[in-house]
Amino acid sequence: MKKTALVLAAVLASSVVLTACGGSGKSGAQNNNTQGTEAAGTTAGGLDLAVQIGPDPETIDPALNSSMDGANMILHAFETLMTVDEKNNIIPGQAEKFDVSDDGLTYTFHLREGLKWSDGSDLTADDFVYSFKHLADPMTAAPYAADMLSMVKGYEDAAKGNLDSLGVSAPDPKTFVVELSAPCVYFDKIVTHASMVPVKKDVVEAKGDQWSLSPDSYISNGPLKMIEWVPGSHITFAKNENYWNADKVTVNTIKFVLMEDSNAAYSAYRTGEIQMIRDVPTEEIPSLKGNPEFHIEPRMATSYTIFNTQKAPFDNVKVRRALSLAVDRAYIANTLMMETASPAANFVGPGISDKEDGSSFEEETRKLNGGDFFDIENHEEDVKKAKALLAEAGYPNGDGFPVIEYMTNDAGYNKAVAEYLQNAWSELGVKMDIKIVEWSTFTPTRRAGDFQICRGGWVYDYDDPSNMLNVLSSESGNNDGKYNNPEFDAALNQARDTADKAEHYEKLHLAEKIIMEDAAVSPLVYANDYYMQNTDIKGTWHSPYGYWFFMYATK
Repeated sequence: MKKTALVLAAVLASSVVLTACGGSGKSGAQNNNTQGTEAAGTTAGGLDLAVQIGPDPETIDPALNSSMDGANMILHAFETLMTVDEKNNIIPGQAEKFDVSDDGLTYTFHLREGLKWSDGSDLTADDFVYSFKHLADPMTAAPYAADMLSMVKGYEDAAKGNLDSLGVSAPDPKTFVVELSAPCVYFDKIVTHASMVPVKKDVVEAKGDQWSLSPDSYISNGPLKMIEWVPGSHITFAKNENYWNADKVTVNTIKFVLMEDSNAAYSAYRTGEIQMIRDVPTEEIPSLKGNPEFHIEPRMATSYTIFNTQKAPFDNVKVRRALSLAVDRAYIANTLMMETASPAANFVGPGISDKEDGSSFEEETRKLNGGDFFDIENHEEDVKKAKALLAEAGYPNGDGFPVIEYMTNDAGYNKAVAEYLQNAWSELGVKMDIKIVEWSTFTPTRRAGDFQICRGGWVYDYDDPSNMLNVLSSESGNNDGKYNNPEFDAALNQARDTADKAEHYEKLHLAEKIIMEDAAVSPLVYANDYYMQNTDIKGTWHSPYGYWFFMYATK
């Protein structure tokens, strides 16, 4: 198959879908402004908004969710201790402020007065104690547990079932205390993550894993509450009158229309049924550029290919490196994806800070390594290296290499990228079959490790390189390829446990170098979000973490 045919396949597809700590005793609440202040005062007769951010979510249980669309719904219904505003600043959420001990090991969050659940019952610090333990509980099997809690004192024992060992406590109803095992220079960012919201103990324990499926039991604490879920059609949330900042919420309802077909979403947008769509048909992009309703905005995300490192031949590092080097990332980003993405020369992409204010981890990586891990400008050199590595692995010109299978879901550029990879690897003599599965099946199958190679992607949850790198930790529930390297884990742990910011980033650079040399995954592109939104809708914003915020929308 020629590259021209792959371009045709791309423009017949729809938009891409990516699958998802220190202080000095000073107060962490430097900004007491609340979200939505510009849209305040218009709640009476507020807006009924319909938006499309994806199909049926696999789950909207905060502890179990690992997808971006599910997290976006969770962040409308729940609120974390600290949250983020439209400028991506950390601001007070359920906690009006927090303090950090001089040694950086104890975070004390001071909750607001009169917090309530959406059913009107009181929300106290004990609810956060329960929720952190619920996230750590091995019976919960939360994919984010280690990523979010590994720095908390006693987590290792809690992860084995001894939940009382976790360093969280509530000395009184308004005070929630978290003890860390070592200083963590990004813990204030971690507590803004969707998995760190409180969940209501009596509901979760009464309903089990069914509690998040019904408006009657989906009790939340954020700006909105669920009022209806029609699988395959929509999930509707309404203003939560018991939210502490309800006066600032300007929408009456938000209907999340559940669509996977971008053409259907685009049609509904054009008829006015939906005011915002995340999935725009790629064949429409050339004509939409310059349209004020069409937006391309940065998203801190990397799309990559996952190798199942526990299955031959992908347990051979030379095979993984060969397959990775054979990929023309500039072609994927600029031609196949029509410049809606950027070629990934490393794993950690642009927009992620290094140790100095205003610095770039990616740029520092380039300086430290004397260049990028992939030669974006001279791909033919990488192909030569790929052929040599495959020969060293025992498969000269692909001789003796088994037929392999690549799993993906049929959305956006995903199928076109799969067909490109099939073509690129055939130049090494490697034959590949493509397995297309529905989105609802894709994520659990990938998590179970039931694949050889598959599509992967990660959208940052907070501005620290560890958030991307931790995905490949041997302890991470999001490590779908089951990559395991003790040196990599050690570098991550040292980065996590140091109070020295310079050492933190030094160890993260080392960790990235290890996984790139191991070809733990094959980075493809740095993603952007492109979407359409009615220009009459004001007061919303898009986050570089891949979320949209609609609760303060006006018209």
